[in-house]
Amino acid sequence: MRLALKVWQRDADVYLVTWKTNVVPPLMEPILYLAAFGAGLGTLIASVTWRGEPVGYAAFIAPGMIAVGVMFQAFFENTYATFVRMRYQKTFDALLSTPLGSDEIVLGELLWGASKGTLAGLVMMLVISCFGLLEYPSALGIIPYSFLNGLMFSGLALCFTAKLDSIDAFNFPTFLLITPMYLFSGTFFPLEVLPPWARTLAWALPLTHASAATRALGLGTMSGSLAISVGYTILFAAACWWIGFRWMRRRLIK
Repeated sequence: MRLALKVWQRDADVYLVTWKTNVVPPLMEPILYLAAFGAGLGTLIASVTWRGEPVGYAAFIAPGMIAVGVMFQAFFENTYATFVRMRYQKTFDALLSTPLGSDEIVLGELLWGASKGTLAGLVMMLVISCFGLLEYPSALGIIPYSFLNGLMFSGLALCFTAKLDSIDAFNFPTFLLITPMYLFSGTFFPLEVLPPWARTLAWALPLTHASAATRALGLGTMSGSLAISVGYTILFAAACWWIGFRWMRRRLIK
C-alpha cells in the first residue's frame, strides 16, 4: 500500500498542475443539467413517484447526476488516461524500473481513479446543495459511497484497459456500456415506467444501484434497498478489482 500510494501521489501531482481543466467541467455539469432538466422539464414535470412517494423532478435527478459524475471521472481516468500513461507516455515502463512492481502500479491507478471520481462527486454535491436539493445530514453519506462507487467503475475500466490494444477501441465500452447506463439506469426517470423486462435488465447494471444508493442518501430515505445497492456495489467492485488486477498484471509483464 505504501508504494501504491506513491503512484497515487504521482497522478495527484499531475492533477494539481492541470486542476483548472479538471475542476471546471464537473463544476459546470450539474448547473447545466439542472438548468436543462430541472428548470426546463421541471416546468412540465412537477414531480415523479419514487418508492411510492412524490419527489420534485429536480430533487430526483440531482443525486443521480452525482453518481453519473463519479462514474464518468473514474471510468475515463482508468481507461483513456491510464492507457495513455501505459502506451504513449511510457510512464509505467519508468515506474517498473524503480522498486515498484506491477501490483503497486495497478493499485495506485485504481485508487487514483476512485479518488478523482470522489472529488468530482464532492464538487457536484457542493453545487447541488446550493439549490437546496439534498437532505442533510444523510447526504454526507454520499461522500464515502462515492469512493466505493469510484472503486467499482475504476476496476471495471481497468478490465477494458488490460484487453484493448488501441485508444480508439475504447469507443466500444463507452458507447455500448457507459452511454446506455447513463440513459437507462434511473438517472432521469424512475425505472418503474419501463417494461418489466427492461426494468430487470436495468437493475443488473452497476450505475442503477449507484444512482439508487446516492438518491436514497441524498433524499434521506433510508431503507433495505439501500443496503442491497451498497452490497451490490461492494461485490461488483471486488469482482472487477480481482479481474482487473489479474489482466493488468499479465499485460504489464508482457
